[in-house]
Amino acid sequence: MARIETDLEQEVDVKVLARIAGTSEYHLRRMFSALAGIPLSEYIRRRRLTKAANEVLSGRSSLLDIAVKWGYGSNEAFARAFKAMHKVGPQEARASKKALQSQQILTFRLVVEGSTSMEYRVVEKDAFRVVGRGTRVPLVHLGMNPAIVEFVKGIGMPALDRMKALSDGEPGGMLALTFNQEGNQEGDMLDYFQGVVTTEQAPEDMETLEIPKNTWAVFTATGPYPETIQYMWRDVYTQWFPSNSYESVEGPSMLRTQIDGDQATAELWIPVTS
Repeated sequence: MARIETDLEQEVDVKVLARIAGTSEYHLRRMFSALAGIPLSEYIRRRRLTKAANEVLSGRSSLLDIAVKWGYGSNEAFARAFKAMHKVGPQEARASKKALQSQQILTFRLVVEGSTSMEYRVVEKDAFRVVGRGTRVPLVHLGMNPAIVEFVKGIGMPALDRMKALSDGEPGGMLALTFNQEGNQEGDMLDYFQGVVTTEQAPEDMETLEIPKNTWAVFTATGPYPETIQYMWRDVYTQWFPSNSYESVEGPSMLRTQIDGDQATAELWIPVTS
């Protein structure tokens, strides 16, 4: 966090931050988003605009000089970004001295948890194929995700039954794959894919995802649906990763869920490296 503050007026090189943290750039971004609640890039942007707002209100520099200093090529681009965060343009803010938003410097405190054990195993798996259908949906932290519910309904039971019939690999049965997630805030977009692991070719009305050879951390949990699944996601990133030597790597996560009334048994596969 100190290095980000030092580099705010120039390029904040995430590769350098990852080396300081002793981890990969991908894992740093995922862990920062999970712990802070906003993507790393958004935090940096908001810190810059907080600094810029102080200079706008001071009146000592022109708006163009402030825009260039904080990485914007024109007054127009700076004004758009400034208004998106502060709900008012820089000229109006300077003239009226209106209250502006502030992104405080984040601090992290160690909280000792883990009084309950987390069941997991590590699986080495060769490349495989997932056949199904995909879309892009907003992230929902608690409760049902309406966009996913509507998407699965739209596939229809006949197509879902044909998908299930294709399943012939591990993990077996119907899977929900998520990847390309923008961040960890409610409403951030991510790719969602409903499908099965199979050696068969995709029917004409379905798509194929080729998943490369990887190491997977596989977690299991049982409890009320859907809270148990959402809490499992949270605990993996806020408790399990910080307590183990594994790091997440780029690629889709896979979730297999069996629902019995209001109870669910879930198996979550996350690609990792040690």
